[in-house]
Amino acid sequence: MRPTLPQFRGRLHDPRTAVAIGRWLGTAVLVCFLTGLISHFLQHPPGWMAGLLPTRPTWGYRLTQGLHVASGLAAIVLVMAKLWTVYPRLFAWPPFRSPAHLVERLTIALLVAATVFELFTGLINILQWYPWPFSFTSTHYAVAWIVAGSLLLHLAVKAPLIRDNWRSRPGVDTADRRALLTGVGAAVGAVTLTTVGQAVTPLRAFDLLAPRNPDVETQGLPINRTAAAAQVTYASSDGWALEVTGPKPYRITLAELNALPQMEVRLPIACVEGWSANAWWTGVPIRDLLDRAGVPRGTSLRVESLEVWGYYRTMEMPAQYADDLTTLLALRLNGEVLSLDHGYPARIIAPNRPGVLQTKWVSRIEAL
Repeated sequence: MRPTLPQFRGRLHDPRTAVAIGRWLGTAVLVCFLTGLISHFLQHPPGWMAGLLPTRPTWGYRLTQGLHVASGLAAIVLVMAKLWTVYPRLFAWPPFRSPAHLVERLTIALLVAATVFELFTGLINILQWYPWPFSFTSTHYAVAWIVAGSLLLHLAVKAPLIRDNWRSRPGVDTADRRALLTGVGAAVGAVTLTTVGQAVTPLRAFDLLAPRNPDVETQGLPINRTAAAAQVTYASSDGWALEVTGPKPYRITLAELNALPQMEVRLPIACVEGWSANAWWTGVPIRDLLDRAGVPRGTSLRVESLEVWGYYRTMEMPAQYADDLTTLLALRLNGEVLSLDHGYPARIIAPNRPGVLQTKWVSRIEAL
């Protein structure tokens, strides 16, 4: 017996509308996928890629991750519009008419399920809420490839229909369709305008729905992981001294670090959740600390934090970042001594790196 489902009989549930919205959705998914790959490889580079990651432009990760989150949020609106348009055919009866039709239906089901999962988990991630037992990073990355593969297969199967409905045809495209597309475009614009300000400074005044406002935080920057969450206190940093390994290992106190020549750089810090902001950082170039330890150029590093637990308690830094003169062991932020939440007594700041790799509460720098 055929299940009873809502019946949508409007004229806009047609291939032309589906293709028109699909073009926008395909563009958003492509941007989201490519920028997501950039983010993943910057955070977890394969061994062969570690030496190829660029330190310039310094704002590169800020741009790509801002695009990633913005295109993902836009895709949520577009997916809902697309599903509304094709809804009658999603539940056509009988479910399949031949083995080939069954395969087509299964690929559509996979595409829809993977896309909804990817967008939902991405949305939850920018809110820093993780109600699932699996690793967000590895799962999000794996499902992204499923989305890409199933989308390519879907496009191949539907190529004739897409070709026939790619262009508008006078007398066929109705005012209702134009109104629908205008409404969908306005919804995408509204979502983008009210969230992208967390990465695009000129639009910050419209940042109404984004989870972070980079201008309304301690020392001018948001805080994702607090000292309390990392179980770091001022007491735990009492007697702190940085350990630097190499041919001539040494320990250096905070007072001694402050007595060294300081450099001030203006670098953005950009987070995987999509927010970013420029700031002035003052500290000692990592390269100066390595030279004192006799570490040759071209050496990668492992940086350890005082934090008790966390996925990023240790961080590996490829050689090109360690040798970059703007990579600092920062002691001050915007002219003030680092607050505990921002990494006191010392933290890493490097160009074109995700915020999770800008290690706070640094305790050890190890030459690899």
